[in-house]
Amino acid sequence: MNENNNKKQNKGGRRAKTDPSIHRHVFRLTDEENAKLLSLFETSGMPNKAKFIISLLFSKEMKSVKIDKGTVDFYMRLTSFHSQFRSVGVNYNQIVKLLYKNFSEKKAAAFLYKLEKQTAEMAMLCQKIIQITEEFEAKHLKKQS
Repeated sequence: MNENNNKKQNKGGRRAKTDPSIHRHVFRLTDEENAKLLSLFETSGMPNKAKFIISLLFSKEMKSVKIDKGTVDFYMRLTSFHSQFRSVGVNYNQIVKLLYKNFSEKKAAAFLYKLEKQTAEMAMLCQKIIQITEEFEAKHLKKQS
């Protein structure tokens, strides 16, 4: 009988914390202060407000991530455009091979001349795209010191 009494009875549930947060503090904010606090909280990505406020009070590192939808959209479109540009290059190589395989030298040269004009236009367009991309990076993506 003594043996059974000496054992601790399992009550179930979760384990008690070793250092529970039992101290409570209340403070009030104006509408403007509350809006600023909420915007900081949302950009931090932390799971709850209490942990966020504690990290602010005790100067723990607080990360704030701001995602610019326009920049993400620009990046996605540029990536898809790059893949399309590569596929055009692959098609170009296939067309040149087919021209020399299926046509005489003279006809193939005539078709290649037309293709060369279109390629020059595409190269100019590519240079313009690179210039626009560099301008966008300079204005929006580079951190200003």
